Amino acid sequence: MSSITRTDAGGVSDGATPQGVPVLSRRLMAAGMLGNVLEWYDFAVYGFLASIFARNFFPESSPTAAMLSVFGVFAASFLMRPLGSVLFGHIGDRLGRRTALMSSAALMSISTFCVGLLPTYETAGVFSAVLLLMLRLAQGLSVGGEYMTSAVFLAENAQVRWRGAVTSLAVVGCNGGILLGSVVGALVSGLMSAEDLAAWGWRIPFLLGCLLGGFALVLRRTVARDVKRVHRPSLPVVEAFRENGGGILRATLINIVLGIAFYLAFVYLTTWLQQADHFTPHVALELNAVSMAVVMAACLGFAALSDRIGRKPLIAGGFLALAVFSWPLFLLLQSGSTGLALLGQLGFAVIVSIYGGPMAVTLAEMFPRHTRCTAMGLSWNLGVGLGGGTAPMVAVLLVSLTGNTMAPAFYLIVGGAVAFLAALGLKETRGQPLD
Repeated sequence: MSSITRTDAGGVSDGATPQGVPVLSRRLMAAGMLGNVLEWYDFAVYGFLASIFARNFFPESSPTAAMLSVFGVFAASFLMRPLGSVLFGHIGDRLGRRTALMSSAALMSISTFCVGLLPTYETAGVFSAVLLLMLRLAQGLSVGGEYMTSAVFLAENAQVRWRGAVTSLAVVGCNGGILLGSVVGALVSGLMSAEDLAAWGWRIPFLLGCLLGGFALVLRRTVARDVKRVHRPSLPVVEAFRENGGGILRATLINIVLGIAFYLAFVYLTTWLQQADHFTPHVALELNAVSMAVVMAACLGFAALSDRIGRKPLIAGGFLALAVFSWPLFLLLQSGSTGLALLGQLGFAVIVSIYGGPMAVTLAEMFPRHTRCTAMGLSWNLGVGLGGGTAPMVAVLLVSLTGNTMAPAFYLIVGGAVAFLAALGLKETRGQPLD
């Protein structure tokens, strides 16, 4: 491995072409994506173990009220993400990308480990739920800075011809974390009894997250600091809205629907399959793990395709597919057949990947360097926080109020149609200089 070379692109690489174009090494690409594995591993595990958290932290509520409480805590952590994007976006735009990445990974590692040590309601009463909420808020703050900052880091150090594919490694990291959470959740639930899982086994995935966090921190310490001298505003969030308020609004609207679709398809559905099809938690998690593996590969593939045919056709086409195919895919999901349910979830995996793969690079290309971390972070976290953070809770309410397990499909149809119209207004940015 060659030594790190500072480049004129304002980023860093392990080597450079004679023209100064950065060449990312495996180590730097791993540094850019690994924090996302940790961040989304934790969020996924929490969603997959929602029914156990309901029994351990809200046992005096009715089953529906307990699930609403658990997903309410889930939603509250998402509402912290815009604050995290302001905080870590400020750090990234003012002090450099590495400082922001190190800070967000450290916060997530500590809070994830502490979730695994929490006392339950039986031990601490209502105070246990308060502690859970506080730690989830800290995790939401961390996620608010991690994903888009790592995407910025990757985009700024990638060559133009494969910028989409390289930037999508941040997306791959997120999906890899959810996949890892699925695998660990399935293993833990499959290797122990339901009683042991509820009593103490649920702690294991969170304690294991400390290993991921330590590895991410060690790897990121090897990344050199930014050296490009650029305008660094004293308040990046103010300048971002002054210069690109319309772009932030459009990106936020699109990401609301992205969040709704993703968290219904790959977090809420693990609970929905247990309730609608009476699948065991182990089977539901296995189906989700297979789907997330497809999402990882497909996001990278569609991002690479966007480097050839453009970002806009894929993003608009993906949202149109969401509006058209959500109903038939939910019919497959509620069939009661494991094979048909898997086919339905795989359908959502492909659709989400069509627009999800090129989304990160599209956002990076929308905003200038001096406010890129802040503008990207805000549009992503406001959108996914509002849409994805509330999606499981809204789905529970829709099913409860209508008595129809197909109700979440209508939610996706409307969202897909709205996002499709918003995506038609995007400008094509493929092949253009980032700065």
